Amino acid sequence: MTQNRGRRSELRWDPQAIDKKWQTKWAADKLHHVDNDDPRPKWYEMTMYPYPSGDVHIGHWYAMSPSDAHARFRKMQGYNVLHPMGFDAFGLPAENAAIRDGVHPQPWTMANIDKMRGQLHSMGTIYDWDREIICCLPEYYQWSQWLFLQLYKVGLAYRSFAPAVWCPSCQTVLANEQVVDGECERCGTLITRRELNQWFLRITKYADELLDGSGLIDWPEKIMIMQRNWIGRSEGAEVSFDISHLGLDEKDLKVFTTRVDTIFGVTFLVLAPEHPLVSALTSPEQRDAVEKYVAEARAKSDIERMATDREKTGVPLGTYCINPANGQQVQLFTADYAVAWYATGAVMGVPAHDQRDFEFATKFDLPVVTVIAPEGSTGTEVLEAAYTESGTMVNSGDFDGMPNKQGLDAIAANLDARGSGHKTQIYRLRDWLVSRQRYWGTPIPIVHCPACGQVPVPEDQLPVLLPEDADFQPTGESPLARNEAFVNTTCPKCGNTDAKRETDTMDTFFDSSWYFLRYLSAHDADHAFDPEQVKKWAPVDQYTGGAEHAVMHLMYARFFIKALRDIGLLQFDEPFLRLFNQGHIIADGAKMSKSHGNVVAPDEYVHSVGADVVRTYLMFVGPWEGGGEWVDGGINGITRWYNRVWDILERDPGILKAGDDADGSRELRRKLHQTIRKVYQDLDAFKFNTAIAALMELTNTMQKVWDAGSASKAAWVEARKSFLVLLAPISPHLTEEFWERIGEKQSIHLQSFPAWDDALAVEETVTLVVQVDGKVRDKLPVPLDITEDDAKELALSQENVQKHIDGRAVAKIVYVPGRLVNIVTKA
Repeated sequence: MTQNRGRRSELRWDPQAIDKKWQTKWAADKLHHVDNDDPRPKWYEMTMYPYPSGDVHIGHWYAMSPSDAHARFRKMQGYNVLHPMGFDAFGLPAENAAIRDGVHPQPWTMANIDKMRGQLHSMGTIYDWDREIICCLPEYYQWSQWLFLQLYKVGLAYRSFAPAVWCPSCQTVLANEQVVDGECERCGTLITRRELNQWFLRITKYADELLDGSGLIDWPEKIMIMQRNWIGRSEGAEVSFDISHLGLDEKDLKVFTTRVDTIFGVTFLVLAPEHPLVSALTSPEQRDAVEKYVAEARAKSDIERMATDREKTGVPLGTYCINPANGQQVQLFTADYAVAWYATGAVMGVPAHDQRDFEFATKFDLPVVTVIAPEGSTGTEVLEAAYTESGTMVNSGDFDGMPNKQGLDAIAANLDARGSGHKTQIYRLRDWLVSRQRYWGTPIPIVHCPACGQVPVPEDQLPVLLPEDADFQPTGESPLARNEAFVNTTCPKCGNTDAKRETDTMDTFFDSSWYFLRYLSAHDADHAFDPEQVKKWAPVDQYTGGAEHAVMHLMYARFFIKALRDIGLLQFDEPFLRLFNQGHIIADGAKMSKSHGNVVAPDEYVHSVGADVVRTYLMFVGPWEGGGEWVDGGINGITRWYNRVWDILERDPGILKAGDDADGSRELRRKLHQTIRKVYQDLDAFKFNTAIAALMELTNTMQKVWDAGSASKAAWVEARKSFLVLLAPISPHLTEEFWERIGEKQSIHLQSFPAWDDALAVEETVTLVVQVDGKVRDKLPVPLDITEDDAKELALSQENVQKHIDGRAVAKIVYVPGRLVNIVTKA
C-alpha cells in the first residue's frame, strides 16, 4: 500500500530530537523503574506479550500504546504501577525460518528481539526493562520445566495414547483450540489425525471451576460465553446398552444422551470411527467395508465430519446391542458424524426426534418410532421430518402419557434402579495436549527408562537444555529424536544407561500460562517466582489483548493458577481480575498481515512526525474495542492539531490580564473542569478517542478566549498546566518537553492527575427549546436559573414565535424547567 508520511517542514518541532532527548533522560533517571517497596497501592497492568517476528508493525502499536496510556493514567492516580514487557519467543515461526533459510532459531529469534525492543523503546512506553522475560532463554524455560514437574507429581501432567490432530505441513500435533474451520491456524493446511503417545495436562479436572467466573471483576461477557461454550457442560444420562451376547470382555456399550426421554425410540446406534470397540464389534462380513470407511474418516477434519448440511455416511458393523429400556435389538453402525473425543464416542439414533438421525435412518431404511407426540396426536402418523418439540410420551411402556420433560428424570431413575444407567454430565472440553513434535520449544523434563518407566528429571539437573546442533527438517517426529547426544542418557533413578530423554517439546501456551508471575522476579535464579512478590503484586489487576485468545491462552492461564493454588504455590484463584479486548487496526479494508500485503510499518512515521503523533492517531481512530482503519490523511489531521497545540502553549501568558473575574476566565475554567472530568472518566474506561476529542475541544476554547483577550493570566496558566497533564498519558514526549519549557523541574509523569470541581464544571447557560403547537420555532440560550415567568416571557417575545402564533389566542403555555416552552394556541 502507498504510505504518505508527511513532511518534517510541516511540524513546529523536531520529533526525532525531542523523542530521543526524553527517552534518553527517562532511562538515565530510571523513571520507569518499579520499586517493590513503594508504599503506594499496587496496580499490576499487562498487555499480552508479542511473538518476536522481526518487526513491530502498526498492529503492535495499536495494542501497546493505548495500554501504555492507561497504565500511565493509573500511575497519575497514585498507584505504584507495574507494566512489564517480554517476548513469547518459542514457537513454529522460528523453526520454520530455520528450515527455510538454514539459520538456527536462537540467533534468528534474539536478533528479532533486539530489533523489536528498540522499536518498543521508540514508542515511549513505561516498561521496566529490568523485568524483561524471554521464554526461549534457559533462565525462563528452566522454570517452565520445574512447573511441569510439579504438575506431574500430582497427576495433572500425564502421557497417553490418543488420536491427535495433525498438521501435515507443520508436521506437528495441534491442540483442538489451534484448529480453525478444520485447518491449522498457523498455515491453513487441512488437518488429519494420528494415534500418538503424547503429554496432556488435566484441565478437565477444573471444568466446573473454569465455568465459574465469580472471581473475575470485569471480563467481557462475550469472552465468558466463548469459554463456557468451549467447556460445553451438558446434563444428561449415561446408558449401558448390552453387548454381552457377543462374547467380548466388554459387556456394555456406554452411550451419553441429553434426551433419555427418547430411549424407547432408539432404532440404531452409531460409534465414532475411532471408538476402541469398532473393530471388536465388526462382523467378519463387514470388516473390509468398515476398515475402509474408518481410514477415510480419520483423514477428515472434525468440522467437515460434524457439518449439519453434509450428506450422512456410515457403514453397518453387522452386529447389534440390546436397548435396556425395552429389550429390543439395536443395529450398530460406524459413522463419521460421531467423534471419539466427545462423551463416550457412541451416539444413540432416535430418528423420530433428531433431524440428523432422521436423515441417517432415511438413507439406510431404518425404522422411525415416535415416542413423543404433540398435543392431539397418537404418534402413529408418518413423519416427514423429526419432531423435536415437547409433548406426551407414547410407545414408551410404563411411561406412556407422561410429559416428556417429566420423563427425563423418571426414565433416568428407572435405569439407575436397574443398574443400566445414571444421570451425569459431560464436557466438550478435552485435556490440554501439550506435546509438540518440534525443536523450538521447552524440552519436557522426563526420562524414559527400560526398567523404571517414566522418570522425572531431578530438579537440580534443570534446565534440560535444547541442543544447538539439531536437524530441523520436518519428518513427523521431533527433531530431538534424531539427536543422539540429547536422547541417550542415564536413568536418574536406577542408573540404567539405555534410558532415553523425552523428545517432544511443550506447547508455547505453557510458557504464557505463567509468564505474568515471572515478571515479578524476572531473573530469580532460585525460584520460578518470588513468593513475597507474588503476595504483593498478584493477581494482575488489568489485562489487555485480543479476543482471539479466549479459549486458549486465557483459559489455560486460568487453569494454571488454579492448579498451582491447589499444589500450594499460590493463594489466589484467578490470574487476571479485569480484561479488556482491543479490536484490530485494519488497512485497505482488511486486518493487517503480511499475507494481505497491507502491513503498515511505523518506523518511518515515527521518524517524520514523532511517536506521540502516531500514538494519538491510533487512540483517536475509533473506540479501542472496535478497532479502526489506518488512513494516512488521518494522521496528517493529528499533526495539524499538534501544530495548533504547539502554537497555543508557546504563547506568553504575561500579556494577559492580572484580574480573575473576566467572562473568558469563567468560560475557560468551566471548560477545563468539564474536560478534566471527561478525560478522567474516558481514560478509566479505555475510551481514548473521546478523551482526545475532549482535549481538542479544550484547545478550541483556549484559542477562543485568547483571541478575545477575555481570560486572565491565572486562568490561562491553570488551563495550560492541566491540559499538559491530561495529555501526558497519551503524548508522553511532547508534554514532557513543554512541561520543561514552562519552567517545571520535576517530570510531568510524576504529577498527579488533576482534580475537577463539579460546581465549576456546571454550565451557566442552557438551551431553551421554544415550540408553537408542538413544533420547534426557536432555541434560546438562557441562564441556568431562569424562572418560569421569565422563560415564558422571553419565549413570547421572539419574532419567529410571534410569526407562528399569527394573532391567535394563547390557550396555555407548557413549561419544562430549563428545557422547553410549548405555546399552545386556540384553534
